[in-house]
Amino acid sequence: MSIVDNAVYRDGQRVASPATLEETYRLLARLRAEDPRCADPEGHCVLAWIGLHSPSEEELDSLARHFGLHELAMEDVRQAEQRPKLDRYGRTLFTVLRPAVYQDATETVDFGEIHVFTGPDFVITVRRSEHGRVGRVRARVEAEPRLLATGPEAVLYAVLDQTVDDYYPVVQGLENDIDEISDALFSGSGDGLVSQRIYQLTREVSAFHRAVAPLEMELRQFLEELDGADLELRHGLRDVLDHLIYVNNKVEAFQSSLTNALMLDSSQLAARQNEAAIEQNEQMKRISSWAAILFAPSIIGSVYGMNFRFMPELSWVWGYPMALALMLVTGVVLYVVFRLKGWL
Repeated sequence: MSIVDNAVYRDGQRVASPATLEETYRLLARLRAEDPRCADPEGHCVLAWIGLHSPSEEELDSLARHFGLHELAMEDVRQAEQRPKLDRYGRTLFTVLRPAVYQDATETVDFGEIHVFTGPDFVITVRRSEHGRVGRVRARVEAEPRLLATGPEAVLYAVLDQTVDDYYPVVQGLENDIDEISDALFSGSGDGLVSQRIYQLTREVSAFHRAVAPLEMELRQFLEELDGADLELRHGLRDVLDHLIYVNNKVEAFQSSLTNALMLDSSQLAARQNEAAIEQNEQMKRISSWAAILFAPSIIGSVYGMNFRFMPELSWVWGYPMALALMLVTGVVLYVVFRLKGWL
C-alpha cells in the first residue's frame, strides 16, 4: 500500500485513521448517513483526507470509481510531469503543484509534483517525490480544527501555502548564486567556468519560472470562484497569492540578471580575445622586425658568396670592409625605423 496517512474528520477533528481505502469508503458513508447535516452539500460535516505516495494503478482506479474522478485528471496523475494548474471537473477540483527544494551541497534546485483532488467530502493528495512536506501540512491543519471544519478548500489552502512558503529558500539560494556570479564578473575573474555556471543557473531559473508563473493566474481564478466562501479562508488564499506574486517577480528579475550577466561575460570574453590578438600582433611585429634586420645583411653576404669569376668587388681593396659596413648600416637603419614605428 502507498498510503502515507489516511484520516476521516468530523467537524475538524480527526475521528479515525483507516488502514485501507475500502475501510475509508465504508466509514465515510456511515458517518454521512448518521449525521443529518450531511444532507446539505455545503455542510462539510465529515471529510476524508487520503495521502498517497506513488500509488499503484489499482489504487488509482479504486479512487476514481468511488469518488467519480474525471478520466482526464487521472491521466495527468498517471503521466505526471504536469504544469501547475487548477482544473474544475464538476464539484471536484484537480490541482497540480510543483514544490521546489534548493540543494545547498550541489547548488541546484530539485522539483517535485503534488496532485490534489478536493471534492465535497474528500481530499486526495498524491506525491511522486519526497518533496512537498504534506505531513507538515496535515499537522498544521489538524492543529486548527476551525479552519479544517470549513471544508476541503482549507486543506488545499494549507498545501498551497506550504508549497509557496517553500519557494522562499529557493529564491534565496538562487539569489546568492547570482550574486556570486556578479562578483566574479565584476572582479575580472570570469572564465569558462563562470559561463558554464550562468547557463546552468539560466536553466534552473527557467524551470523554477515554469513551476511558479502558471500558478499565479490559476490561483486568481480560484479566488474568484470562492466568492462568498469563508472569509478567513479567502484572506489566507490572498496572502498566498501575494507571496506567489513576490516569488514570480523575483524569478523574472533573476532571468533579467542572468541575461545581463551572460551579455557581460560574452563582452569580457571578446575583450580578452581582442587583448590576446593585440598581444599576438605585437609579438609578430617584433619577430618580423628582427627577421628583417637579420635578413638584410644576409642578402649582402649572399651576393659576395656567389661563385662568379668576374666580380669587381673581388679585386677591390676596400671591398670586404665596405660589405661589412653596408651590412651594419642596413641593420642600424632598419632598427631605427622599426623603433620609431613602435615595433621594437
